[in-house]
Amino acid sequence: MEDLTSLPQDVRGTECAADASDDALLRQFAEGDAGAARALTDRLAPRCFSVAMRMLGNRTEAEDVTQDAMMRLWKMAPKWVSGQAKISTWLYRVTLNLCVDVQRKNRPDRLDDVPEPEDNDLSAAEKLQEAARKDALQTALSQLPERQQQAVILRHIEELPNPEIAGIMGISTEAVESLTARGKRGLAAILAGRQDELGYEDD
Repeated sequence: MEDLTSLPQDVRGTECAADASDDALLRQFAEGDAGAARALTDRLAPRCFSVAMRMLGNRTEAEDVTQDAMMRLWKMAPKWVSGQAKISTWLYRVTLNLCVDVQRKNRPDRLDDVPEPEDNDLSAAEKLQEAARKDALQTALSQLPERQQQAVILRHIEELPNPEIAGIMGISTEAVESLTARGKRGLAAILAGRQDELGYEDD
């Protein structure tokens, strides 16, 4: 995702350890280490993009949101206080807020750029069914209430733990559990009657 990095051009390029913490990398970037910025981008930008793509269903908009979120990270880097929160939690929150802004501008939802499956081992029929599943899930997600959509994406697609989701969304863990449960029921209701067509098994 080279075009999403938006790295400042006036910092020095140095090597940084791949196993460094997010906090350490952000601190190194704030001190002028371009290598740290690139390592942190490689680590975090794909997560932003994944959430934005699920929220928006449009690749161009998801890329724009990811770039904007990373730019905000670079701008706040000098002010970051280690230990006050996880950088990934902060970035997820920014990404969600940016997606909500885009959604509110673009109603009704746009679903014209859902990525195709990449498994080359699938048969033509299997590829069509997989594409139909992704389209159906994206459409169903877009019909959920905003907070349920966010909770379901973070829990069941990004596979984040409930306490981290609570931090991202600014709510209690119990509220996350409630939103996720209601979101799953909502998805099941929206997709009801299409299990055979999409190849889903009943839970």
